[in-house]
Amino acid sequence: MNFKFYHKLLFFALLAIPKIAFCQSTDFTIQEVKFESQGIMLAGSIVEPKKPIAAVVIVHGSDPVKREMDFAKILAKEGIAVLTYDKRGVGESGGVYVGPSVGTNNIDFDNLNLLSYDASAAINVFKTHLKNKKIPLGLIGFSQAGWIIPLTAEKNKNVNFMTIFSGPVITTLEQLRFQFYTNGNENFWDTHTESDAREHTKNDPDKYQFTATNPQEPLRKLTIPGLWIFGGKDIQVPVVLSMENLDQLKKKGKKYEYILFPKLGHNTSSSESPEPVKAAVKWIKSFNQKKKK
Repeated sequence: MNFKFYHKLLFFALLAIPKIAFCQSTDFTIQEVKFESQGIMLAGSIVEPKKPIAAVVIVHGSDPVKREMDFAKILAKEGIAVLTYDKRGVGESGGVYVGPSVGTNNIDFDNLNLLSYDASAAINVFKTHLKNKKIPLGLIGFSQAGWIIPLTAEKNKNVNFMTIFSGPVITTLEQLRFQFYTNGNENFWDTHTESDAREHTKNDPDKYQFTATNPQEPLRKLTIPGLWIFGGKDIQVPVVLSMENLDQLKKKGKKYEYILFPKLGHNTSSSESPEPVKAAVKWIKSFNQKKKK
């Protein structure tokens, strides 16, 4: 073979190889990916251990966040493969970010539904990249993801399980009423009772007018298992009401579980305590064992 021709052939072949960045840790590799959702391109990373026992797509909260690499690496070190991507309109992802930081109402159903299509597209592209197609593939997310994940799982039959940190199991209007009432007061629960908060959550006048999204509607239809992790001092989501709604779904045969950390607030996944993330990892691993039997 002509040497110059061989050199050019090798050059173009190298261009075709997917971009893979090898971490300092030998536990996992990181591969950059791009995928389409509803006419725009989203950018993310696949963090994959050598022999994953499960896989998850990370679903964002309401903030304009890029891919959750630190959280993804924690999971990867536990044997869980992860696809994490820049939220729509953030980082390297296209589209427009809709959220409170730009003065818009980001929990209108149209926006939540659009974000669920993004998560569904991520599930589909992740499944094509996984070497072992038989491992459980699920969704894991925070806060606002409590509405997005059930919508996504209802759309996509490739979703095998859900893990949700501090996600509301109430309507979007109820959550806003509660959040306006607590008003960011970190000491809210020192001066208010559950019955007082519940009264306002159910009956306060709405500051926004839009069709409410109720996560219980898709949750009633789903047959996959789910785990919710709550903090007892949460001032953004009414936790007791959310747990009661889960109890009602469990009575109807749904495979939903929850764990309460009484001393923690809303940011259960990023608190100083490692216990919430450990609990989630343990549950995902036990689910994998059940799948093997």
